[in-house]
Amino acid sequence: MNEENNIILPEPTLRRLPWYLAYVEILKANGVENVSSTQISRALSVDASQIAKDLSFLNIRGKTRIGYEVGALIEALSDFLGFTRSHKAYVIGTGSLGKALIRDSGLSNYGLEIVAGFDVNPDIIARTDLGVPIYHLDRIYEVMESNPASIGILTVPAQSAQECADTAIGAGIKAIWNFSPYRVKVAEGVVMANTSIYAHLALIFNRLEERHSRN
Repeated sequence: MNEENNIILPEPTLRRLPWYLAYVEILKANGVENVSSTQISRALSVDASQIAKDLSFLNIRGKTRIGYEVGALIEALSDFLGFTRSHKAYVIGTGSLGKALIRDSGLSNYGLEIVAGFDVNPDIIARTDLGVPIYHLDRIYEVMESNPASIGILTVPAQSAQECADTAIGAGIKAIWNFSPYRVKVAEGVVMANTSIYAHLALIFNRLEERHSRN
């Protein structure tokens, strides 16, 4: 939902909007000033009428024979998706994936500011080379007082996922971005998004096996 416009988008639409944004950002970098839904459709393999419908949720409409103004479309999409506003986050579980996310400076371009990491491994907690402080998870309540965040990025093993999510939410975290292979449960009112690397990996493996068996 966009609070300013009080719009609740269907989830499939919300998932497609970042695709449109990424494409028109490429166009802008190449000096393109206008783009039609047909051009976007060809590039992204999304029906042109669906693109027009998706953008209409944001009150974005193209002009006849001109299409959408690329700069204005980038601004509208970025603002609606929340990428122009800063959202503070903690990474909970600073193993290989957690460290990679902390070091991914590109996330800040989309409004995600990782301000701290949490772990239970003393060796990881002692690290000072990640650019943000790493604390023991027991200190999350304390850190929320001095440097609060609204998003908890969960990159812990499956057996620890629910407990870590409960701890983060108990400390005041309002949204969980779950990278763990376990589908955690959250209380009503807490925003939840699952990004299952393992599920998509299984899908890739399965489709590869299907193709191999057909050949």
